[in-house]
Amino acid sequence: MAAHKISPDQGLSTKQVQERFENGQHNLPLKPLTRSIGQIIQVNTFTLFNLVNVVLGALIITTGSYKNLLFLGVAIINTAIGTIQEIQAKRQIDKMSILAAAHATVIRDGHQQKIDLEQLVMDDMVILKRGDQIPVDGTVVATNGLESDESPLTGESRPITKKVGDPLLSGAFVVSGQATMQVTAVGKDTFAAKLSLEAKAEKTRQSQLLATINRIIRVLTYVLIPIGVILFSVSMIRRGNYNRAILTTSAAMIGMIPEGLVLLTNVALAVSARNLAVKRVLVRALPAIEALARVDTICLDKTGTITSGKLKVANTLPATGHTAEEVTSAAAAIVYALNDDNETALAIKAATDADANQQITQTMPFSSARKWSGAVVDGRALFMGAPQFTFGEQLPADIATQIKQAASNGYRVLAVGTAKTLAQPLVNPELLGLILITDELRPTAINTFDFFKSQGVALKVISGDDPITVANIAKQARLEGADRSVDMSKVAADATDADFQALVKQYNVFGRVTPDQKKQLIMAYQALGHTVAMTGDGVNDVLALRQSDCSIAMASGADAASSIADFVLLDSNFDAMTGVLNEGRRVINNIESVASMYLVKTIYSVILATIFVFLPLDYPIVPINITPVSAIGVAIPSFFLTLEPNFERVTGQFMQKVMTVAAPAAISVVIYTLLLTWLESFLNLSFDTTSTMVAMLIGTISLNVLLVVARPFNRLKVGLLASLSVALFLVFFVFNHVFSLANLWHWQLALIYLPLMASTVPFYLFIQEFLGRRVLSKINWH
Repeated sequence: MAAHKISPDQGLSTKQVQERFENGQHNLPLKPLTRSIGQIIQVNTFTLFNLVNVVLGALIITTGSYKNLLFLGVAIINTAIGTIQEIQAKRQIDKMSILAAAHATVIRDGHQQKIDLEQLVMDDMVILKRGDQIPVDGTVVATNGLESDESPLTGESRPITKKVGDPLLSGAFVVSGQATMQVTAVGKDTFAAKLSLEAKAEKTRQSQLLATINRIIRVLTYVLIPIGVILFSVSMIRRGNYNRAILTTSAAMIGMIPEGLVLLTNVALAVSARNLAVKRVLVRALPAIEALARVDTICLDKTGTITSGKLKVANTLPATGHTAEEVTSAAAAIVYALNDDNETALAIKAATDADANQQITQTMPFSSARKWSGAVVDGRALFMGAPQFTFGEQLPADIATQIKQAASNGYRVLAVGTAKTLAQPLVNPELLGLILITDELRPTAINTFDFFKSQGVALKVISGDDPITVANIAKQARLEGADRSVDMSKVAADATDADFQALVKQYNVFGRVTPDQKKQLIMAYQALGHTVAMTGDGVNDVLALRQSDCSIAMASGADAASSIADFVLLDSNFDAMTGVLNEGRRVINNIESVASMYLVKTIYSVILATIFVFLPLDYPIVPINITPVSAIGVAIPSFFLTLEPNFERVTGQFMQKVMTVAAPAAISVVIYTLLLTWLESFLNLSFDTTSTMVAMLIGTISLNVLLVVARPFNRLKVGLLASLSVALFLVFFVFNHVFSLANLWHWQLALIYLPLMASTVPFYLFIQEFLGRRVLSKINWH
């Protein structure tokens, strides 16, 4: 669509903006980070297992045994609690999302103003600066050396220089310079939308935990209904007792459903995101919490993590024949010519003033590739940047020594000079002098890094600054391996992965790193089996952030970094990462622990249902018997255990951990159930008596599992175990009639169930030792 003639200085008027809104020529609202309340209710309510529960409930109603519908109440409460928790989490996350939302700077009625991205309209004049993500399609109408990275759209990471009249694509990043863009397409008409790409270039990932649980559910889906139909048919053929066939089949199918496990996982992640939002950390994707919990390597930039990012000019070292004032004036002239407002520019502006009437004929904004910026001011071609990139090996020995000494003292060194022509490389550069920039160490940096070390998380520094400077700062922060640094400017950009793997094995501090090298270093760590988190705040971090398993951005940094990060630190405080790591580990470790409790019932129900298809006996459990046992032995303790502090590193062996605990317990239940079923016919016991004793032994074995899962113990856990034991006693010996349980106050029956209950502890531990530790722990469950 051809752009209308709009003055870049005036922009659209309020009336013109209103007209475009009325004509539908405005941008689409951003995709919300959370599901709507309606979607939350729908997803939590209309599940396969809830459908099975409802069908089973309808069938039980036909038997007239309404007590056996108690399991529906548990399912309803579970669903309600999960829905309420997720809605509360959504509200907290949405509140934080507003604070972290990206904005656009536009010119309207001759004034600059910040607006939400959905307020953009056709022909708006948008101001773009280094680090911005281009929100919609447009055309350059004025530029100051703008370079665009269109890799999110085209895969090509090389910066593209844009001139007046050139198109700009939504989803791309500004890596250098500034520009004014006139909007030419909004909403679904943008280039990114037509390619069906998210303008935010979000990483798509699936939670390993949820993927495993969903795999279990898929298997159960194929098993559940066929076994239920067969079990009911066999029971009807053998006994012809409809009521008992319905009740026993329902109990078997209800037992196969790991009710609450999926709900517990989703809700735990949502609540975790809410807890992080309270700590001023925005979670953009719930699976990222799990990814962070598995992290064993964090790659971080120096600025904003080790140091505060607040820069100041510490000293000026003029070259022979020049003065300190001449050096700082030249640096200030470049900064004012480029209209830079980054921390380095602000430090230089604070140190000196520049002539406001200077004549500017050419500018070269800073870029991560060049490592320098420049401007032709009053006929002089001035430049400022890293000495290694502006002069290479041309510096005199005494100057090189000065640079090395300053870097070793922790200063960032900028070379200021003149050249015949501003080009890459510079033509006939002449040094005016050096500016030493200092950055203060974060007061809490040492404690933060000590924490990560104690948690088994390795910290690596990947920075664009001089490696000696970075290493010095790292040493001040007592970062392990700070003495092992490398200058990445001496490493070929097209080095093989093997070379990068060798580098990451040998070094902990990387200086003079280009954006592409940052990405390749992350890939090298991943190739060596590490789970890598990357922290960054600049456009030069985007490639590495996207490559990492878990990306963390500072809210005060570039939009380009925040827009693709999994976590955004709203206060730009890296110290918050300690709480983030702990929260991730807590929720994942606790889910892994309680999952085994849920799957015990699933495993023994599938095995028993299959066995009783072939036995001339009824399945020895009815729903009303097992409902209180499941609530006391699984649902209640799992709720408390998911709140436990558990900050051990997540290993990712979910199925192995679960099966070594759950399978031995399930086999114990199967063996005790078959033994009691045999005793039923041998001692001529009633079906109700057998069902009651089976349910009681299931409850006892559930407490055995809890004894394993709840370790290490504390007073609260001991109190929980004692309370649950008392609750089980009350169910079976005081309120047994409420749950249709047989009266067990007979010494003849006590001679059967008391020895069996006492034997469950050694028997379970015996099976866990031989089956769990020696067999199941050696199986590859992936």
